[in-house]
Amino acid sequence: MSTKVSKYLAPLMILGTMFFAIGFALGINTYLIPLLEQALSLTSAQSYLVLAATFSAFLLLGYPASLVIARIGYKKTMALSFLFFALGFLLFLPSARLESLPLFLLASFISGTGNTFLQASVNPYVTILGPIESAARRISIMGIANKLAWPVAPLVLSLVIGKSVGDVALSDTRLPFIGISILFLLLGLLALLAPLPEVTATGEREEEAQDCPYAAGKSSVWQFPHLLLGVLALFLYVGIETVALGSLVDYAESLGLAHPELYAWIAPVGMVIGYVAGIVLIPRYLSQSTALLIVTLIALAGSLAVVLVPPALSIYFVGLIALGCSLMWPALWPLAMTDLGRFTKAGSSLMVIAIVGGALLPLLYGALKDRVGAQQAYLLGVPIFLYLLYYALKGHKIRT
Repeated sequence: MSTKVSKYLAPLMILGTMFFAIGFALGINTYLIPLLEQALSLTSAQSYLVLAATFSAFLLLGYPASLVIARIGYKKTMALSFLFFALGFLLFLPSARLESLPLFLLASFISGTGNTFLQASVNPYVTILGPIESAARRISIMGIANKLAWPVAPLVLSLVIGKSVGDVALSDTRLPFIGISILFLLLGLLALLAPLPEVTATGEREEEAQDCPYAAGKSSVWQFPHLLLGVLALFLYVGIETVALGSLVDYAESLGLAHPELYAWIAPVGMVIGYVAGIVLIPRYLSQSTALLIVTLIALAGSLAVVLVPPALSIYFVGLIALGCSLMWPALWPLAMTDLGRFTKAGSSLMVIAIVGGALLPLLYGALKDRVGAQQAYLLGVPIFLYLLYYALKGHKIRT
């Protein structure tokens, strides 16, 4: 193993654990959506408020998270995030006992606060932990850990509770959430003690400003058009990816399929296939922008296929959407964060705020599902992927 590779191996292994924790926490929502819809007699739009509450934390706390990182550093912010996760999961206990949707939403928001602080610290950390041209490869590795955790959460909950999601009562979730809270507290301790060096992007320090001449002449983060267009791209992408990942159990339930929680694996498997391809192909055979173009076309085809094929088969084509989404996150972050210099942390905060797309677009999907049906609601992806095509072809190149 070369010195260059071994230098980053230990930090990447630790960060992979954190990305798995992010995916696991978000995967819990996949289980809660149909559970709350059944237990509290909610509409589809109301049940998707759980995802909205989780992701709304990015809008409200994305910028404060960057200030915390600037004050205490990446590693301590990561540790702090796990404390928020644990508090949020503990609040699920009284939420279930009282059968209170507002309490569930508050618990989801607190868990989302942990997600915000962790995303704000680990994503830029991985991006600048090594050469920027290979950032998509590193983020792809992290993405495998993250996306495989999404279906693990509903599967673990089903195994621990011992029932299919359609037979679960809210009171059955008490023991699993106590265990999950303890686990996240231990992960916070791991983050605090982990040997993670503090890192900075090229030109981020004032004394290195000359190393990033494009950023040197700027006075505000709002003067980077490729970043701002990238923020919108990330907003839309995260929203539609969350729909693909978060709606599968609910969609399987609406189709009357047995053991709907098992269908949660379809989207993560598609994403892992894409991530593996990214690790192999980027940057040696594909540039980050070319990879974004290819996967966007795949996702666009998937969105159309879900709607056009027979319902019993359509759920598998959600995996094609997920395959397309796989390399969007790894490609969008480095493309949008390139040439920011001393504005790297500010740019990162805008990108983190954009993750609120995961709150709004699932709500829109839920509303469309109530109006036109679950299958036709996946057409939501078509205009989103058309914009992402624009960013892949032109938007990321724009400079002033």
